[in-house]
Amino acid sequence: MKFKRSLQILRFILGCVLFGTASPASVSATEPDAVTIGENDLGGAVTSATGPEAGVWVIAETDDLPTKLAKIVVTDDNGRYLIPDLPKANYRVWVRGYGLVDSPKTKTAPGEVLNLVAMAAPSAAAAAEYYPAIYWYSLLRIPAASEFPGTGDKGNGMPESLKSQEQWLDVVKTDGCYTCHQLGDKATRTIPKELGTFASSADAWERRIQAGQAMAQMASAIGRLDTARALSLFANWTDRIAGGELPFAQPSRPVGVERNIVITMWDWATPTSYLHDETSTDKRNPTINANGPIFGSPEESSDYVPILDPARNAADQIRMPVRDRDTPSSKDNSRGPSPYWGDVPIWDSQTSMHNPMFDEKGRVWFTSRVGPPTNPAFCRKGSDQPSARLFPLEQSSRHLAMYDPKSRAFTLIRTCFPTHHLQFGFDANNTLWTSAGGPQSGVVGWLNR
Repeated sequence: MKFKRSLQILRFILGCVLFGTASPASVSATEPDAVTIGENDLGGAVTSATGPEAGVWVIAETDDLPTKLAKIVVTDDNGRYLIPDLPKANYRVWVRGYGLVDSPKTKTAPGEVLNLVAMAAPSAAAAAEYYPAIYWYSLLRIPAASEFPGTGDKGNGMPESLKSQEQWLDVVKTDGCYTCHQLGDKATRTIPKELGTFASSADAWERRIQAGQAMAQMASAIGRLDTARALSLFANWTDRIAGGELPFAQPSRPVGVERNIVITMWDWATPTSYLHDETSTDKRNPTINANGPIFGSPEESSDYVPILDPARNAADQIRMPVRDRDTPSSKDNSRGPSPYWGDVPIWDSQTSMHNPMFDEKGRVWFTSRVGPPTNPAFCRKGSDQPSARLFPLEQSSRHLAMYDPKSRAFTLIRTCFPTHHLQFGFDANNTLWTSAGGPQSGVVGWLNR
């Protein structure tokens, strides 16, 4: 489950899509340092007390369109920027960069040349507030390699299943905590006062991982470690940051081709849902759905498929159905009160839709629950169905759903095998392959259509 609490708070970034463009600035032939703009562009130069500011971001944001929209570009060596192809609207424009604090927001409209003044950070602490989350997370201490392998309760307290420091890192960086949270952002490197009052920061962390409807997954992840040690290390991390400790170094500003990227962002989710995945085309044929809608999957947070029309800057949503009204919902997940939402079960999803993919006909496929986990009789032991005779399965936690944008209709497909990710093959049958998640992660299914 990819539960990003920080993205619930900063949901503006949920619909981030990146498009490569040409050079971020066009130079006038008569004025080499000038920026030439069209009627749908914004451009100019960014300077500070020390001169041109290279490799900083210029952000243009508007609420005038059907969805909140922002475009972000990077300045060149001379501090010049060009924000291209802006829809007609009024924009707030400002500068952000490493070593800076955000400049005041200037109101403007496309077709204007706008020179901006960058604001140097008054202190290292002020500058660090803009560092990527991973820079803050790098302050987390981990057990030394010499402390492994784990020898259990009669030894060093670590589970005997922990054979190496690399396994510990896998849980806290790759296949555990970090897959659900952007650890190191403001929401995770601090302990919110709304969480409560505790005797120690370790107690606060124990309570924190029981907050919200993902508590079972968070408890499971930390249970793969020496739980007491892990809570102590996370507590030490937030205590040191609260005491003023900062990341070791300032990140480098974008250079080279990194400055040629235009980031376009739309706000197309809801305050209580998150985007797990999104799809815009068939990866095998990127001409499918050209300039068409982008489909997202909110997994455990909602049964509504978010849809973004990037050409019109408009958002829509459609409800993913289930076949059986008794299908479990994430609303019933075990949970502790959230410091942000209290005891309200903000997630309510029966479908747990996941991993959307376009097929060669422009239809969108999801791994999705269509009914309760208990499989129909034809999937279980005793069935004459060929796959059941070879490999009977009592349960499947997620199945398949297909959405046809032309008819705006869903087709629900109950699979005997559980699904998690899906992928279309490059064979003549366009075979749909799926992989399972959870305890049956070794199961692979396929569907010839």
